Amino acid sequence: MKTRIFAKRSLQVALSLAFIAFAPQTHAMDLFAAYEQALSHDPNSLAANDALRAGREKAIQGDALLRPQVSLQASVDRMNTHSSADSSAQVPSDGSGTVRQGGLVLTQPLYDKGATTGKQQLHDQSTLAQFEFGQTRQDLILRVAQAYFGVVAAEERLRVVGAEKAALRQQRDRAQARFEVGQGKVTDLQESQARLDSVESREIVAQSDLEWQRSRFSEIVGASPEHIDQLAPLFTARLPQPDNLNTWQSTAEAQNYSIKSKQTELDIATVDIDRYRASGRPTLALVARYGAQGQTGSLAPWIAPSNGRSGSVGVQLNIPFDSGGGISSRERESVARKSLAEQLLAATQRDVRLQVQEQFLAVRSGVSRIAALEQALASARTALASTTLGRDVGNRTQLDVLDAQQRVFAGELDLVQARLDYLMARLKLDAASGQLNEESVRSTQAWFASR
Repeated sequence: MKTRIFAKRSLQVALSLAFIAFAPQTHAMDLFAAYEQALSHDPNSLAANDALRAGREKAIQGDALLRPQVSLQASVDRMNTHSSADSSAQVPSDGSGTVRQGGLVLTQPLYDKGATTGKQQLHDQSTLAQFEFGQTRQDLILRVAQAYFGVVAAEERLRVVGAEKAALRQQRDRAQARFEVGQGKVTDLQESQARLDSVESREIVAQSDLEWQRSRFSEIVGASPEHIDQLAPLFTARLPQPDNLNTWQSTAEAQNYSIKSKQTELDIATVDIDRYRASGRPTLALVARYGAQGQTGSLAPWIAPSNGRSGSVGVQLNIPFDSGGGISSRERESVARKSLAEQLLAATQRDVRLQVQEQFLAVRSGVSRIAALEQALASARTALASTTLGRDVGNRTQLDVLDAQQRVFAGELDLVQARLDYLMARLKLDAASGQLNEESVRSTQAWFASR
C-alpha cells in the first residue's frame, strides 16, 4: 500500500515538473527588446536596410568610372568583291568569302574630368544613403518609445481608474450603511453614487484607449504588449549632461542626421555643376587592342588575310565641340539646384537648433515638474488621511473625502505622465543632437522595472 502511495506521489511530482518545464514562460518585454523586435518587423526599417545596401553600391560604381574597361569585339561578314581593273593572273578580279575577326580592347582613362566628378558624386550619394539610414533608425527608436510609453500610460491610467472605482464603491457602501442606520445623509450617498457612475464611464474609455495603444504597439513592434515593464518605483530624474544649451546645439550642428543629409545634398549639387562644366573638356585615354582576323573563300589577301593577328597600344583624344545647348542648360539648372540646397540646409540648421532648445528645456523643466508633482502627491495623500480622520470625528464631510481621493488619483496620473514625458524628451534631445542610438535605449531602461 505504501509503495503504491509513494509511486502515485512520485508520478504527480514528475508531471508537475514536466508541466513547469514545458509551460510557456511569460517575461516582461523591456524597451530594448521591443526595439530589437521592431528592427525585423517594421516595414520602414526593412526598407531602410535595402536602401542602405543600394546606396553602398553607388561608391563601387563611382570607383569603376576611373578603372580599366575591357571589352570583347567580334564580327562575321560575308563579302563579294569584283574589280574591273586589269589584274595579273595570280590575283583574281572576283572573289567571295566569309571574313571573321575578333579582339580585346582595353581602355584606361588618363584624363577625364567628367568621370572624376562623377566618381565624387556617386560617393556622396553613398554617404547620403548612410545618413538617411541613421535617421531612419532614430525615427524607429522614437516610434517604438512612443508606442511603449503609450501602453505604459494607458495601463497605469486603467489601474488608477480601477483603484478610484474601488475606493468610491467603498465610500458609497459606507455612506449607504450610515444612511440606513440613520447616521448619514442622503446627499452623501447620492454624491458617492454619482462619482462612482462617472468613474465607471471613465473606466470604459481607459479600457478602450489601452486596447488602441496595444494595437498600435503590435503594429510597430510586431509583438504583443501584454507583458511590458512598468516605471520603477524609485524614479530619479536627472538634468541633461552637459547642462549647457550651446554645447548641445554645437553637437547637433556636427552630428544631426538631417543636417548631414542636407549638407551632402549640397555637396552633390556642387559637384553636379563641375560635372556639366567638365562635359565640354577634352578626354584622354590609353587604348590597347589585340585581335585576329581570318577568311574562308577566295577574297584577295589585302581585303582579308587568311590568318592574321595584330596588336596596338596608343592614346585616344576626344574633344567635344557642341551639344546643341543641352549641357549649358543642365549647368544652369545645377546652379539653381545648388542655391536650393543651400537654402534647405540653412532651414534645417535653424529647425534643428530650435528642436534641441525645445527638448533641452523639456528635460530641464521635466526634472522640476516631476519633483513638484511628487511633493504634490505626497501632500494629497497626507490631506486624504487627515480628511478621512476629520470625517470620522465629524469635522469634515463625505464630499471632502471624495474630493481628497480624486486629487490623489489625479496626482498619480499626472506624475506618471510627467515621468514618461521626461523620458521622451531625453530621447528626442539625443535624436536632435544626432546621438540617439541603442545605448540611449538601454540607458532609458534604467527608469523601468520588471513586473
